[in-house]
Amino acid sequence: MINKDIPFLMLSDQDGSIGKMYGIYDEDSGVETRGRFIIDPDGIIQGFEVLTPPVGRNVSESIRQVKAFQLVRESQGTEATPSGWKPGKPTLKPGPDLVGNVWKVWKVSEAFEE
Repeated sequence: MINKDIPFLMLSDQDGSIGKMYGIYDEDSGVETRGRFIIDPDGIIQGFEVLTPPVGRNVSESIRQVKAFQLVRESQGTEATPSGWKPGKPTLKPGPDLVGNVWKVWKVSEAFEE
């Protein structure tokens, strides 16, 4: 069954084959550890998070990260997103001048927040 309300692909791994491929299948218990993998259109894993069952996941953070990866991809690497970046907020311009100076850029971007 396909749910048209979910804006991203989700899958179920009934036989554990995908979990084994990604290294999250627990052979002893016969189940997978919960994992989230952000895979770009080229099939490259850009981000992942694996948590034990008692710890919940943050769907809002996952969506924020997908949007950040999309922005970086669309900019072809001319923009980077700082920690906690949200759509519409300032981005970083990668380059030698940014090395060791990210805190200065964040300080300036905090002024935009106020």
